[in-house]
Amino acid sequence: MSSFTINRVFLVGRLTRDPELRPLHSGSNVCGLRVACNAVRRDAEGGFQEKPNYFDVDVFDASAENVRRYLHKGSRLAIDGRLEWREWETPDGQKRQAVSVTADTVQFLGGPGEARRGDPSNGDPRDEIDEQPVRQLVGVGTGGEEEDLAF
Repeated sequence: MSSFTINRVFLVGRLTRDPELRPLHSGSNVCGLRVACNAVRRDAEGGFQEKPNYFDVDVFDASAENVRRYLHKGSRLAIDGRLEWREWETPDGQKRQAVSVTADTVQFLGGPGEARRGDPSNGDPRDEIDEQPVRQLVGVGTGGEEEDLAF
């Protein structure tokens, strides 16, 4: 029996809610996301119907802070990560299980007009984001790929 396994997930979709940043006991941060990815299927009449699939995604450390700062509900993104399975028991003794995605790379797919802007009336620091492409601002998942393309 082989010991070789693969646990990779690639998602391209949109956020269904604003990212939720929370601190961990270790002092780092985690950002919780809910990503919707549509699947297209044929219905009984032969037409095509879209069915949304929803995925819970966790982003850690500096990437978590960048996701919280620059993305919002409706933002397009691509995620490269792995599945994580967890099990716990509720206070009333029921056993629960869940599978989520832990992101290794988050690529922001929105254009310059989709950059998150804060609320200047309450001194939100996100109001200082300029209109550059978000990919250039955060350096998450970028490595000069666009300059390396032959076309």
